[in-house]
Amino acid sequence: MRPKRRKGPGGGGPHGMMPGEKAKDFKGTMKTLLSYLRPHSLAVAVVFIFAIASTIFSIVSPTILGNATDEVVKGLMSKAGIDFTALLKILIFLIVLYGLSFIFSTVQGYIMAGVSQKVIYNLRRAMSEKMDRLPLKYFDSKTHGEIQSRVVNDIETVNQTLSQSLTQMITSVTTIIGILVMMIRINLLMTITALVVLPLSMLIIRLIIGKTQGHFKNQQKYLGEVNSHVEEMYTGHTIVKAFNQEANSEEIFDHYNEKLYESAWKSQFLSGLMMPLTNFVGNLAYVAVCILGGHLALKGTVTIGNIQAFIQYVRSFNQPVAQVANVANLLQSTAAAAERVFEFIAEDEEDISADVAADGSSKNTLPLNRDILRGEVTFEHVGFGYNDDELIIKDFNFNVKPGQRIAIVGPTGAGKTTIVKLLLRFYELNQGRIMVDGHDIKDYSRKDLRSIFGMVLQDTWLFSGTVRENIRYGKMTATDQEVEEAAKAAHIHHFIKTQPKGYDMEINEEATNISQGQKQLLTIARAILADTPIMILDEATSSVDTRTETQIQQAMANLMENRTSFIIAHRLSTIRDADMILVMNHGDIIEQGTHEDLLAKDGFYANLYNSQFHEE
Repeated sequence: MRPKRRKGPGGGGPHGMMPGEKAKDFKGTMKTLLSYLRPHSLAVAVVFIFAIASTIFSIVSPTILGNATDEVVKGLMSKAGIDFTALLKILIFLIVLYGLSFIFSTVQGYIMAGVSQKVIYNLRRAMSEKMDRLPLKYFDSKTHGEIQSRVVNDIETVNQTLSQSLTQMITSVTTIIGILVMMIRINLLMTITALVVLPLSMLIIRLIIGKTQGHFKNQQKYLGEVNSHVEEMYTGHTIVKAFNQEANSEEIFDHYNEKLYESAWKSQFLSGLMMPLTNFVGNLAYVAVCILGGHLALKGTVTIGNIQAFIQYVRSFNQPVAQVANVANLLQSTAAAAERVFEFIAEDEEDISADVAADGSSKNTLPLNRDILRGEVTFEHVGFGYNDDELIIKDFNFNVKPGQRIAIVGPTGAGKTTIVKLLLRFYELNQGRIMVDGHDIKDYSRKDLRSIFGMVLQDTWLFSGTVRENIRYGKMTATDQEVEEAAKAAHIHHFIKTQPKGYDMEINEEATNISQGQKQLLTIARAILADTPIMILDEATSSVDTRTETQIQQAMANLMENRTSFIIAHRLSTIRDADMILVMNHGDIIEQGTHEDLLAKDGFYANLYNSQFHEE
């Protein structure tokens, strides 16, 4: 069972690393990344040795093949004929070299794949654990797309480099050095002739990379715009059709699609030019070497087999040079991706000062027994602001007796939902304290504290899975019978039983195969199953019709019996039976009392209620 994917804002948030993007601290980031490889030092050392050995065997092979050619030429030019025994030995030796090169290459690839996946596994786990420890304010300040990009795209970029580019860099550098040694060993003059065009190849590679980086960035940018637009139009297709905006939607899509086409065409065309151009330059060297080699062969300075081997080396030389340039560029993007990953891992975590002692050991927090909890909640001079210089809640004082149903109402921005976040210690207070059964909530561990609260929110949160699994999320150890009893209490049991698969009905990823009201009823069933001493209902009935609302009110009346309950509502008709109504405005309680008392005062609440009543 996996959570539904949350959508990031349209066009916002990174859409993966872009070619050419550079890290702010390349050296520091790479040093940190290497520290993750340190536990696998032995395996990495073996990879280095095997990669070098595989490359050396591969490099030596053309020379051995040249010896075979010389043996054939020698036999043809002599009366004794070809020495097939000697030729067979050379060919067997050549096959052995090719075999060893294959074995070493396969083994080093296998080992490096394991090492890279272990490192990436540890990084993913570190990021996952970090997400659990980050304070809510971090998620409030970041888009979902940005966080998802770090956890998925950036990690995958690092993975690609560790599993492929690292060994490719080793083999490419070793190949370049090895080929140079073998070329010089055959003939220095031919080597110099072949290397004359090398600066030209490097210049071409540098120019192409420089030109393509901007186009690749634009390609990534407009790909994100296209994806974002398609996602928005798909999720809001009903609204698009209702307002006859199909033509406008197509026009916007065509604009982004055209930009994507232009940038993608240019980036792919220019990057595709790299190999043909470097091959062209290599062919110039190839021609020069052939002419010079023929001249030297006539003089007897080199053999035909040497020329054959040398030409093979020349043909093989440009590829590792291009690979090194490409990997060097890719390392910049990898460093940028890794830097974003490490920044995420290094983010300030939720303050656990109440859960952990100063020496780092577990603090002796107060035990919290749900079975004997009375549910008394007291706010004493509570002050809080998301910014230290701007308080939203100011000197909030109130005592909730066990079993009371407290409704909190007020205009948008009054601080209603903030009170709930403070109760659950999603944020720490700027001043004052909140107590449960006479003890400061800081004296309890966060885990224990949050275990006593059940929540039903306006924003329904369902998972891709069965109906049964979604309800059972409130209490993972619940039996099937307990799940069904909770569904009955939430008035959703009948609907579930009318479905072909009943409680095994699959809720799809977007939860589009059930109505909004049914989603809300399922979250209520989940809260009923959790059976917590204190209940928080934040706009729990705002998304359902009147008939369903009546059913929910009946279920909630049973649920809140002998439980302390906090009810946040904009629809004031749903809180008439509350034991106490707190009317908030600008972070302060401006009125409090029962529904009848507040109407009799003819104040802020009465005006708010009457305006809604007339609207309804």
